[in-house]
Amino acid sequence: MRIGIDYRPVTAAPYSGIARQVLALEQALLASGRGELVRFSMAPLQHPHRAIACCPAQDVPAAGLHRPQARLAFEIGFLPKALARQGIDLYIATANSGLPWPRPRGLKHQVQLLHDLFQLTLAGRHASWLHGRVYGTMDRTLIGHALRAADAIWTPSQYSAGQAARLFPRSAGKLAVLPNAVAALATPDPLRDPTLPRRYWLVVGTREPRKNIPFLLEHWQALRDGGLLLPDLVLVGDPGDVPEWLADLPGLYWRSGLSDAALSRLYHDAERLWHPATAEGFGLPVIEALACGTPVAVATGSALDEITPRQALRFDPRDADALREALRDAATGRRAEESVAVLQAAAARYAPAHYQQRVLQLLDEVLR
Repeated sequence: MRIGIDYRPVTAAPYSGIARQVLALEQALLASGRGELVRFSMAPLQHPHRAIACCPAQDVPAAGLHRPQARLAFEIGFLPKALARQGIDLYIATANSGLPWPRPRGLKHQVQLLHDLFQLTLAGRHASWLHGRVYGTMDRTLIGHALRAADAIWTPSQYSAGQAARLFPRSAGKLAVLPNAVAALATPDPLRDPTLPRRYWLVVGTREPRKNIPFLLEHWQALRDGGLLLPDLVLVGDPGDVPEWLADLPGLYWRSGLSDAALSRLYHDAERLWHPATAEGFGLPVIEALACGTPVAVATGSALDEITPRQALRFDPRDADALREALRDAATGRRAEESVAVLQAAAARYAPAHYQQRVLQLLDEVLR
């Protein structure tokens, strides 16, 4: 059997959360012994992925792989014929959509990985109103096609599965949960960053409005202005992701382009990770923090409810009073029930070995 996998997320953004899951899936498939793996992607002419993946002949900038014209050219113009030429029996699309259109006659099975559906339920961040309408229409069309055409749909959480069943009721019988794999973090840098405070809270990921970072910053600052001694905040992201008046608040430290070892150092040294996101399909930084034994404070109402231990500090991401209460609670430090052992045991549920076992189970169900 020949198994095809959509490798575009790895080509476009190799350090992103989705790319890391594609790499985990790649390793699980290679280890499964179920068949030969064939990668499919788009790439610049000199990109190393052209040596390991089937790619269109056209030169496509890595940063432009998700633009409408490039996506449609790949999924409609290139992929159906490429899958047929390669004799692919099972194809797995890995980024919410991406199944061939139309389906090649020889393709026996196709699977869609559906990470989340916030593109369809929340306003996104776009350069203009028109830009947002174009991407919104494309997302609705391509995701809808993928969920109709897929033989199986794998989501990282019950929350994402529930969203899919609500928005696309006919897909409900095809949904299955494949929790994300969270690999062991790199060995931390031996030395702390001397420009950071000794005591800080950490936020990882600020790009999308759904990350809800301004909500956290506003109330963190309001309590500090009121005299409460809250730790400083280190944010892994871009200051441009929040309003300018919030990006330059005293006590904020922005970091980006970190090595794995530097990020690991931040997780280990933080007093707590804050994840105030709404509509979160999984929450990779939360598991990474737990794996370091670092306490977390998470928003309720999404997949974060599933992946965090019951001892985790929680707050309603739309309730200012609830957030302020959580900030005050966290200011007193680690709670007794948040022992390193408890937190690390919660993270261990998402180790690569568990992920590989679940992939094999779901593969067998598809191929049955």
